[in-house]
Formats: sequence, structure tokens, C-alpha cells
Amino acid sequence: MPSVEPIIRLEGLEKRYDLGGEAEVRALRGVNLVVEPGSYVAIMGPSGSGKSTMLNLIGCLDRPTAGHYYLGGTDVSRMPDDELSEARGSRIGFIFQSYNLIAQLTVIENIQVPLLYQGKDLRAYHDHCVKLAHAVGLGNRLHHRPSQLSGGQQQRVAIARSLVNDPLLMLADEPTGNLDSRTGQEVLELIDTLNAQGKTIVLVTHDERIGNRAHRVIHMQDGLIEREVINPPKGPSSARPA
Repeated sequence: MPSVEPIIRLEGLEKRYDLGGEAEVRALRGVNLVVEPGSYVAIMGPSGSGKSTMLNLIGCLDRPTAGHYYLGGTDVSRMPDDELSEARGSRIGFIFQSYNLIAQLTVIENIQVPLLYQGKDLRAYHDHCVKLAHAVGLGNRLHHRPSQLSGGQQQRVAIARSLVNDPLLMLADEPTGNLDSRTGQEVLELIDTLNAQGKTIVLVTHDERIGNRAHRVIHMQDGLIEREVINPPKGPSSARPA
């Protein structure tokens, strides 16, 4: 059988920030990482460890100073800005701590936003967006605006939005950081379910309980992968949108 291309392959990835004069910050110092399709990976580490920098690079929000990043087999490290933006918009879904919804738009319109950026015909994708809203438990909130939703519901909108382009990879940055424990648990169960359905997920968190839900936990320190923990397989997921 032909080998399956990794979703993520980092080779000697470095990121340096020039602070002027001779001052320089080495945020990443030559990171190597392979993430296979369907993986659930958590990245953890103290402030300044490089975890946020690595997430930004994996999300095509920044470029490495040195090394290579292959996304689904394509080297995106040196792509021109327009091609990098296209790769980011079509191949990566983002779930942020602060939801990043547009206040003036309804639930269904917020879910459609990535399609708008990709220049797609929104009418052709309307039923698809409605289906995603139902999948995250918001089928009865299609025309509500963010101010009319709870924090957990807003994060569900963000998850549906991240799925609208059927991305290769989903990135979650502290996705429960603004939620109470019960609502956060519901959102994590939804992410678990998406992974059980085959989505590749990379999550950044400072909470070990959240990190331990992942198959692999990458611990960062001083711009390097300090160690990796492989968690035992879980049983079939019973998680569903509440």
C-alpha cells in the first residue's frame, strides 16, 4: 500500500526575532515533528517555551526563519503571501480562545465567513453551513447574533466556521480558556468527536487535563521539544453536542 503523506512535517524549524542591535530572541531552535492524518496532538509548555510561535507557524500565520514546514506534503515555508493566504484559508481551520466572531453577523453568516474570503458562492454552500450549525447543536440559532449566545454557543459557532472548508488540519488555541468548566467540557467533547470522525487536531493548552485528552502531548521548553508523551487509546467516543 502507498504510504500516507503526513498532515504536518516540520524539519529543523527555527524562528528568530530581531529586537534591534545585537539583541535576538530564538523562539524556535530547530524543531522536528511529524503529525499523521487523524492525529490529536496537544502542545504544552510554560510561557516563552515556543508553543505559541509553533502554532503560528503551523497555522501559516507566520514564516520560519529557517527549516521547512510541509502541510499535506506541500512546502509552505517559502510560499509567496498570496499562496500562503490561500493555503491557510482552504486547508486550516482555526478555533480561538476569544471565538473571533463578527458581532454584526448571524450564526449562519459567521459560519460562511471563510467561504467569503475564498470567493465562493455562498448560496451554493448554504445547506452545507446549515448542516454544520446543526452538527454543533445550533440548528435553532441560525439567525441569532453573537450577543444573543452564551460563550459555549459562540465557541460552537467558531468550530462550525473552522469546518466549513473541510480543512486538512484544525488548530485550537486554548479553546476553553473563556468558558466555565461545564461548558468547556462540552466543547472538548465536541472536539473529541470531530477527531473520532477523522479530523486532525493540534491544540495548544496550559491545562494538563485538557492536554491528556490528546493522543500525543508535545512538551516544549526553550524553543525545543523537550519530551513527548503518548497517551493510551481511548474507547469509542460517546461525546455529542449538548
